[in-house]
Amino acid sequence: MPQTPHIERHFTASEVVRDIVIGMSDGLTVPFALAAGLTGGLAGAANPNSIIVTAGLAEIAAGSIAMGLGGYLAAKSDAEHYAKEREREKREVAEIPHEEMKEVAEVFEEYGLTREQTRPLVEALRKQPQKWIDFMMRFELGLEKPDPKRAVTSALTIGGAYAVGGFVPLAPYIALTSASTALLYSIAVTLLALLVFGFVKGHFTGMRPVRSALQTAFIGSVAAGAAFLIAKAIT
Repeated sequence: MPQTPHIERHFTASEVVRDIVIGMSDGLTVPFALAAGLTGGLAGAANPNSIIVTAGLAEIAAGSIAMGLGGYLAAKSDAEHYAKEREREKREVAEIPHEEMKEVAEVFEEYGLTREQTRPLVEALRKQPQKWIDFMMRFELGLEKPDPKRAVTSALTIGGAYAVGGFVPLAPYIALTSASTALLYSIAVTLLALLVFGFVKGHFTGMRPVRSALQTAFIGSVAAGAAFLIAKAIT
């Protein structure tokens, strides 16, 4: 009897999704809080929208650059760490092979294999030094070889996501002349964006989408509300 072939579908862009989540979550929250805080602090000022938009654009520019640079440096650090650890494993395989063979056997034994069962596997790996090093990097150290383009991709993804997210709460201030009216629209569109973003984030990261949506919207609301109240109290 013919059977339907089992096809596994794995999401392979987790690093890109992680970068989008990092950039977008901060991009939606920080400019939202800034605009709300300035609206409270500039109440009664002449042409407050101009100040809010100028400050918001400056914050988006600075924030996207800073976040992108942070992503770039983090990815570069991961790549340098991997290269350093791989060089160390290469040296140990050449200089103390018997110790490394014991470590390979211990990895297999953690999966329930006996010493007798692991012996031919260890010997087979010993005959392939590069594969041996690959095995040690992945199963002893838990390190995956990083994409050489990862640093640039991460910087552009985080920075771009931050900028896109930042324009959502700022758009009403650009389109409208009244800061108080713009704040209401900003709250509405940003909360909607946070809910949608949180839902999508939950779908891709394994969280329950509805819970992720509500959590993301709540955090953004608290940040903006705190900024607004602090600005009002100071002024």
